[in-house]
Amino acid sequence: MATIKKKCWPEFFEKFTSGERQFELRLADFDLKSGDTLVMEEYDPAVKEYTGRTAEFGCKRVEHSAQNPLQFYSVDDVKEKGFWIIQLEKK
Repeated sequence: MATIKKKCWPEFFEKFTSGERQFELRLADFDLKSGDTLVMEEYDPAVKEYTGRTAEFGCKRVEHSAQNPLQFYSVDDVKEKGFWIIQLEKK
């Protein structure tokens, strides 16, 4: 099982840690499988710094999709790599 660290903006970090949000959509530019641990590292884009807060989540279910680019990713990256759709479970 792997541990993967990913940047997470404050508004999303709060939703993950409160349990309000249990699914994540990420550009599939890293390897991931069910059972891996995803460590969210809170990052404040306004000051361009990590806040120091982290939260660990187990990847309960992982699926791959190559559709629907969002505001965070370029169309070319999405076409090349697709997305991970991740169901998270707080550890």
